[in-house]
Amino acid sequence: MQPGGPGIPQCNARSSTLFTINTWLVCSLLANIFVAIIFPFCKRVPLRYQMKVKVIARNPDDYVRETKLDIQRVPRNYDPSLHPFEVSREYTRALNATKLERVFAKPFVASLDGHRDGVNCMAKHAKSLSTLLSGSCDGEVKVWNLSKHECVRTLQAHEGFVRGMVVRYCGTSFFTVGDDKTIKQWKMESPGYGEEEEPINTILGKTVYTGLDHHQNDPVFATCGQQVDIWDEQRSSPIRSFTWGVDSFSSVHFNPVETELLASCASDRSIVLYDMRESTPLKKVIMTMRSNTLSWNPMEAYYFTCANEDYNLYTYDMRYLAKPIMVHMDHVSAVLDVDYAPTGKEFVSASFDKTIRIFAKDGGHSREVYHTKRMQHVICIKWSADNKYILSGSDEMNIRLWKANAAEKLGVLAPREREAANYSQKLKEKFQHHPQIRRIARHRHLPKTIYHQTKELRVMKEARRRKERNVRKHSKPGSVPVVSEKEKHVVTVVK
Repeated sequence: MQPGGPGIPQCNARSSTLFTINTWLVCSLLANIFVAIIFPFCKRVPLRYQMKVKVIARNPDDYVRETKLDIQRVPRNYDPSLHPFEVSREYTRALNATKLERVFAKPFVASLDGHRDGVNCMAKHAKSLSTLLSGSCDGEVKVWNLSKHECVRTLQAHEGFVRGMVVRYCGTSFFTVGDDKTIKQWKMESPGYGEEEEPINTILGKTVYTGLDHHQNDPVFATCGQQVDIWDEQRSSPIRSFTWGVDSFSSVHFNPVETELLASCASDRSIVLYDMRESTPLKKVIMTMRSNTLSWNPMEAYYFTCANEDYNLYTYDMRYLAKPIMVHMDHVSAVLDVDYAPTGKEFVSASFDKTIRIFAKDGGHSREVYHTKRMQHVICIKWSADNKYILSGSDEMNIRLWKANAAEKLGVLAPREREAANYSQKLKEKFQHHPQIRRIARHRHLPKTIYHQTKELRVMKEARRRKERNVRKHSKPGSVPVVSEKEKHVVTVVK
């Protein structure tokens, strides 16, 4: 039998090699004919009929890691048509970020105890972030190291209450006033071994001083009591005194931007503005209830916020005192102190209702409320100069350290952590008005007493509003004008 089987033609290696060589020769000949004859005519073909060849080029720097420790570089096309569900994914991420923010909201940092009476006033150091001064109702002054959470110095400054204290602009000394009618200047450094704790300078006044503040740049400070006095550090008598038919003043504060201006809160329900270059006060606004203290906006020279006895805070433009530019509500008892953040965008308030609230400068309601079971009436409040912490002093002899942003992680953040936090923050801002996210972000657990008082105040306010509507409905048109919430609380402006 033949090796190939019946009907199958035989082929050997030589014939196949000859066929391959012949095929190669024919292809070479056709290629030469194309190059010699046809290709020259292709140059005359119009451009629209010519074939375009696009070469794919990739730069290795775009997708190759520099080291094996780097994360993989993933290319992404940002064309919206390729990502039809991007908004849905972002909404889910924003919702999760909002929930996690409430989970990680742990604002309380530390408690500084050591005072033997209620903390009545505090002062921030002008140059050191970690230094805080506090004065109590028994005349004791303490200097604290905030980074170590410990007291580094204690001195008996006055007999009776320490009514006010302020650190000199250079940070080398500080001033205190008390119920013993004295103004004392103390060194910031502790006395050496064997030295006694003695003030640098003591001024004996005629009346009790209730407030104190120092000029931002000059060796000048102001006190208030029965009148507002301007003092030079080198003199034992005031260089200028301001009175305007008022029994007493509760606080006085220099403007940190326009440093020659200052304002004070008086017992006749008025807020008085002064210029040190003038011999008389500028003007005053009289409100329906008394203001306890005020704080100037450190970034906007014309604005200040006052803490009032009617449970509200009022932000004024000193050029237009006829009505406040914003009324800040939420407290359920008298507001005792207020302090601005160094950015000027927010401020913190302390109230007799045992809570601390943080407001935006243009927000009518607080964005945050802090409280603990042990904290009693909060007397004084300060916002740290690095915009990260809030310090509160209260009746039960403790100073508490809080985070300004309740869910913020303390310590050094890795770059990826910082990027993730910024991304989550932008997502929350983008979807902040969605009902579900707004409900979760606004919800706060309140003590039972605060919750019921808030509810009761809301019912009372609605009853007053309903009564006004009914009176207006059954009166002659125009006889009962509509008075806005901002105008209700101002009696008059005196110039």
